[in-house]
Amino acid sequence: MKSETLLPLGKLDPGLATPDSPLKVEQVGPQARIADEVGYSSLLMEETKDDPFSILAVAAAHTKRIQLGTSVSIAFARSPYVTAMSAWTLQKLSHGRFELGLGSQVRGHIQRRFGMDWHAPGPWMRDYVQAVKAIWKSWQTETPLDFQSKHYNLNLNVPLFIPAPLDQPKIPIQVAAVNPYMCRVAAEVADGVRLHPVCSARYIEQSIIPVLTQYLSPGKEFDICLKPLIATARNDQDLEKRKAVARQRLAFYVSTPAYRLPFEAAGLGDLADELSKLSRHGQWDRMSAKIDDDVLNEWVVIARYGELADEIAKRFAGIVQRIEVSIPVENHADQETLAGILSNINEIEN
Repeated sequence: MKSETLLPLGKLDPGLATPDSPLKVEQVGPQARIADEVGYSSLLMEETKDDPFSILAVAAAHTKRIQLGTSVSIAFARSPYVTAMSAWTLQKLSHGRFELGLGSQVRGHIQRRFGMDWHAPGPWMRDYVQAVKAIWKSWQTETPLDFQSKHYNLNLNVPLFIPAPLDQPKIPIQVAAVNPYMCRVAAEVADGVRLHPVCSARYIEQSIIPVLTQYLSPGKEFDICLKPLIATARNDQDLEKRKAVARQRLAFYVSTPAYRLPFEAAGLGDLADELSKLSRHGQWDRMSAKIDDDVLNEWVVIARYGELADEIAKRFAGIVQRIEVSIPVENHADQETLAGILSNINEIEN
């Protein structure tokens, strides 16, 4: 199993809270080097408060081995041509180590934050990925661009604006998904799917893998990438603190309508309704208590550092090809601990 991490190292999904480890631009290079050295397979950057392509360009200059990827960049906030250009440039800067992770975002953000029109996300994402690939092909083969679909009509390539072909033109694409239809789109047009933390092992086995199996072409290489909810620490006292944070994050996810499907599939529709109501009324402090230990253990990997790889293997071996995991790295001892965890994860058979 391949291991992945986000910048900054040790970053936890904040849920209801402010991130406790904000990204400091001056630390991008040093932290990217650490990620490269301790054994991560991929270093990822999400699109929240920083442009992921710019940050990964810095990381590319400070690393030699590790794959670099967006997890994820917001597809519908950009034209396919802009995304294709950013990815092409990063592939060149990283000497063939870039991977493009794309996500749809939700209607409100696309319309009210990015000022773009909204369309049904599944068919739109299929067109989007195919458009990006068509643009790359036209650049690499130095042939005219001609891509026609419901959402895009791309047929203008002026020599002044055409990048040169690349020595390593293969740029894998992963599509972020929660629901089965977007997983179908990923299977049809992408090289992998990036699953949200709301996707439990049971949900992946019962709802995701059957769709992928149905729509993947025979023999196609395809990765299921997961960012699970993880509560881990060096000792039991700190582990209890991490569990409390994870419980809070999980409550936030259960309350969010866009993430309802996996919880509804587990028979937790009533809990989702209750937490959604509390969320709408701003009663954040009451939400965590609604997550009992059975629900917590279904969605959260809970283990001390020494047992973390074993717990990940129990849940996800044979199901997931890539797993996102991180611990805070403040000194050399932390680096050694992290390297040991990653070594064990990398030995898990897919």
